[in-house]
Amino acid sequence: MRASRAEIALSLGVLALGAGAAWVTARLPGEGGYAGIGPNFIPAVVSGGLVVTGACLLWAALSGGWRNRGAPEAGTQHAFNGAAFGWISAGLAAHMALIGWAGFVLAGAVLFACVARGFDSRRPARDAAIGLALSLAIFAFFVKLLNVNLPAGWLKPLLGTAGI
Repeated sequence: MRASRAEIALSLGVLALGAGAAWVTARLPGEGGYAGIGPNFIPAVVSGGLVVTGACLLWAALSGGWRNRGAPEAGTQHAFNGAAFGWISAGLAAHMALIGWAGFVLAGAVLFACVARGFDSRRPARDAAIGLALSLAIFAFFVKLLNVNLPAGWLKPLLGTAGI
């Protein structure tokens, strides 16, 4: 089976993105505070994940193509999905508008629900609940564990701030 140029190009792009992120991460200060985790920890994890993902994609592309994907039909193109684009764009705009006012957790829940709707989910209450749970977990991780201040907004009486 012949290797797809598109698969190779996308694999190399992910690999290059990871390498670039790793290069920038290496220039960040590494000394940690009382927790021993410096400001370069999370970027290093993300860039490492991108490098591993890019390498795995490249290996798959060069050894017979990406697995378990449907064969493209000859002469077909996917049409632009304006509704999906609109929902995801609205979610990003709402997140930017809400994060400073309503807080990280509520803005994240709205973003998650809008992206899920953009991917054609028809369960807004479930999506908002999942988004709330994920945003709350991320907030707790950054604020309580890494001591990074994120805006708590309306939930500040319940969530507190970093280092508390």
